[in-house]
Amino acid sequence: MSKTYLLAIDNGTQSVRALLFDLQGNLVDKAQVMLTSYQSPEPGWMENDPEAFWQALCQACQQLWRISSVPKSAIAGMVVTTQRGTTIALDKHGQPLRPAMIWLDQRRADDIPKLAWWWEAAFRAIGMRNTVRFFQQEAEANWIAQHQPELWSRTDKFLLLSGYLNYRFTGRFVDSVASQVGYVPFDYKKGCWAASHDWKWQAMPITAAMLPELVPAGTLIGQVSAQAAQDTGIPQGLTVIAGAADKACEVIGAGCLTPDIACLSYGTAATINTTTPRYLEATPFIPPYQAAVPGHYNTEIQITRGFWMVSWFKEQFGLHEQQTARQSGVTPESLFDALVSSVPPGAQGLMLQPFWNPGIKVPGPEAKGAVIGFGDVHTRAHLYRAILEGLAYALREGKERIEKRGGQAISRVRVSGGGSQSDAAMQITANIFNLPCERPHLYETSGLGAAMLAAVGLQLHPDFATAISQMTRIGQVFLPEPHHANTYEQLYRRVYCRMYQRLQPLYRDIQQITGYPGTS
Repeated sequence: MSKTYLLAIDNGTQSVRALLFDLQGNLVDKAQVMLTSYQSPEPGWMENDPEAFWQALCQACQQLWRISSVPKSAIAGMVVTTQRGTTIALDKHGQPLRPAMIWLDQRRADDIPKLAWWWEAAFRAIGMRNTVRFFQQEAEANWIAQHQPELWSRTDKFLLLSGYLNYRFTGRFVDSVASQVGYVPFDYKKGCWAASHDWKWQAMPITAAMLPELVPAGTLIGQVSAQAAQDTGIPQGLTVIAGAADKACEVIGAGCLTPDIACLSYGTAATINTTTPRYLEATPFIPPYQAAVPGHYNTEIQITRGFWMVSWFKEQFGLHEQQTARQSGVTPESLFDALVSSVPPGAQGLMLQPFWNPGIKVPGPEAKGAVIGFGDVHTRAHLYRAILEGLAYALREGKERIEKRGGQAISRVRVSGGGSQSDAAMQITANIFNLPCERPHLYETSGLGAAMLAAVGLQLHPDFATAISQMTRIGQVFLPEPHHANTYEQLYRRVYCRMYQRLQPLYRDIQQITGYPGTS
């Protein structure tokens, strides 16, 4: 009996991967193309030509066919998962009008639409006016309308990257409910575009006609067009299934289907997520995202530039390890793990708070990162360990907020994303959470989660519970070390949990004096 395979395309922030999975969750073949075409015309801006995303995707697919022995006829369907919050404006011919604005872009609009007086009064009454203003300033549509009004007047469709790639494959303007993470008029509770009377339509210049049709994740949305087949080598007519955002796919790819299992994602953005059938705001007034499993939610708390900080450290201070790795034929990650292991837990008192990007509520828009406790004993190894510990502290704080709001204890932790490949990061996480820390059987959990959506959508597995049982499993487990866990407990309770409150007034003064981060 011939085997069946699924093609998942994962367009992340740093690369595009074309991945072939079987129905047992094995990664059969993989091709990866790094994304090197990002542009920063001004400090804090981050853009990319939409065509560059498509070309990188095509290159990844063409590479996959060169290395794979899987017959294309054995592929049952394909699905796309992408980075979140990256927006693309198209004209009436479906052509991009400007570069895509990447989710890491920090520009803000300062000329924002006025809300009706009753909305203003309501938001002031519940202490949410600044949060709504932040939403408006961050909305890419408001920035374009303010700074490029002629271009905005020609915008016929305003899509997230997921919707754009679905359009390139099928010719349809259609996207998954579970991909809608960004500054668009979306109702996170109901899983649809906001009602006509919702304040979000007043908060930005987007109209309903600009947005794609929304369908549940796992829905069959079309077939690969002749042009897309020519560009990618994917068979023309292959069924395309609606995916979900990369973090949502990671959660199910790690096998986290119930509220007692937390999925930590150690990627460019570090997150903690649980899956629940109940609408649950882990942070009051900040909605949970739609999960990859229809009818469920992800109670996500995010550290925006999470393992980006690890990449920053390696670029700024890790040249020795990278050169040694090339000369010795070992992976740089193994040497960085050795660097961490050379320093005791707690980094001899060096504590880090990883708020590199301002937030909406916790941390607030004035937040900055901080490192305290420096002494003459500290080296770059201490700083590296403090970065890993600070990220784990922040995610543990997120865990406790989710537990408090949801009334459900989290008893197991699974870690996905690039940082999960570091044994040192995994052991630190186990000790700081004081819970077993489980590494999934493969690294490509977002791609696997997307493949699971395809498997259920095509009825190759009858439901998500079956897909998870058949396609996910645990690889290595890191157990907490009681002595080190006690050290971390003391540092977390007595130092980390008090840092933001103590430093917040200073952050506000820094913002007022220097203008960074911007208030406009």
